[in-house]
Amino acid sequence: MRPGGDPLASGVPFPEAARAALTRAQLRRNLHRATRTIRGKRGRVVAELPDWEELRAAGSAIKSHVLAHLPELLLRFEEAATAAGARVHWARDAAEACRIVVGLVRETGAREVVKVKSMLTQEIGLNEALAGAGITPIETDLAELIVQLAGDSPSHILVPAIHYNRREIRDIFRERMPGTGPELTDDPRALCEAARRYLRERFLSAKVAISGANFAVAETGTLVVLESEGNGRMCLTLPETLISVVGIEKLVPTFQDLEVFLQLLPRSSTGERMNPYTSLWTGVTPGDGPQNVHIVLVDNGRTAALADPVGRQALHCIRCSACLNVCPVYERVGGHAYGSVYPGPIGAILSPQLTGVAANRTLPFASTLCGACYDVCPVRIDIPGVLVHLRRAAVAARPGPSAERTAMRAAAWAMGGGRRFGRVLRLAGRLTAPLRWALRGRRVRRLPWPLSAWTAARDAPLPPGESFRDWWARTREEA
Repeated sequence: MRPGGDPLASGVPFPEAARAALTRAQLRRNLHRATRTIRGKRGRVVAELPDWEELRAAGSAIKSHVLAHLPELLLRFEEAATAAGARVHWARDAAEACRIVVGLVRETGAREVVKVKSMLTQEIGLNEALAGAGITPIETDLAELIVQLAGDSPSHILVPAIHYNRREIRDIFRERMPGTGPELTDDPRALCEAARRYLRERFLSAKVAISGANFAVAETGTLVVLESEGNGRMCLTLPETLISVVGIEKLVPTFQDLEVFLQLLPRSSTGERMNPYTSLWTGVTPGDGPQNVHIVLVDNGRTAALADPVGRQALHCIRCSACLNVCPVYERVGGHAYGSVYPGPIGAILSPQLTGVAANRTLPFASTLCGACYDVCPVRIDIPGVLVHLRRAAVAARPGPSAERTAMRAAAWAMGGGRRFGRVLRLAGRLTAPLRWALRGRRVRRLPWPLSAWTAARDAPLPPGESFRDWWARTREEA
């Protein structure tokens, strides 16, 4: 292996612990580089608009109006979409939404569907439901395709495959993408060309496409999808049947309201003035595009979130990922550590409300409360305020005595006095000395149950051989 080369791609046997360490280090490097780049681009294009804060306020006001009038806006959307030739279906939860979509695909007789990137379909587990019914879903967004072929899950809203390098992508394509041979290199152009050839065949043969929607216009029954590769345009125009799975919070009242969000979203998401591909469609147009259009409106916990006067503002989210790109916690741990479809600060407030605080008690605590997420949010969601609100709810939802509570009480006692804390640190340093020697400076990657839940997504640092307090006292004496 050449100096500075990739040991994971060298063919040399590598210890599993070292491989895991390199993977985590790569993730941190990739996150740092990508988020810094996106932050810089966003800052430049936002600075071009003298009325940026007014746009943010307008976006927030429109979203607040939607939540205040959601029932009538949903009925207005259904009426307009139905009049335009679409069929509207209502789903209370993930199971019902999957059942509806699987049934619609089965009616066509298709055994394969192409998909536009949609976080809602990930939220409801649609790919798994389709596969269980013998239907093959194919993600057409390049990063989503990489993640799907790898049998993995996304780690970022905007760049889902950020935790892979190009050599790993080459190996995934070679092993799991039909029609790709060992001659494929890790050149980005070659990788994109391989994906283009593979997807083009699927686009031309697919009878059914499944999409999400960034916005749904109640006034006209129009759906809007923003994407950067053109794969969405292919899915939305070529198949005979189009099934759009839409969260009920995606509504905007009028077509004119899109003016605000089509300025806010590209700048906050990719740092662009305008999105490369913005597709809008309203029902069915005879002889042009899909002739069977279905819209599945999904609740799946959104009504419950709407009932919380503080937490409901999480439903304002337009999935731009700006909060992830400035979050110091996300930049260090990545998206998988959240254990949620929605990572980062927005996931920390959205997931607990959609699936219940009791099932996500730790997520609201995955934040420093620095407020950077609020500063960049294009619709002014007070994420730190909601986090504090949900932390109270998480504490209230805890059952009686638990191992965690006992451990926290023990830690509070140990840290309750300076001398006591110093003695505890010295004792911990002596007890872990053999482990530090064996690891030779590396961190603990795996711990036995029940502490394995901690190391499943993060490292466990060992106490130092000498605490800062002892080092400070020793250097003062030596001086």
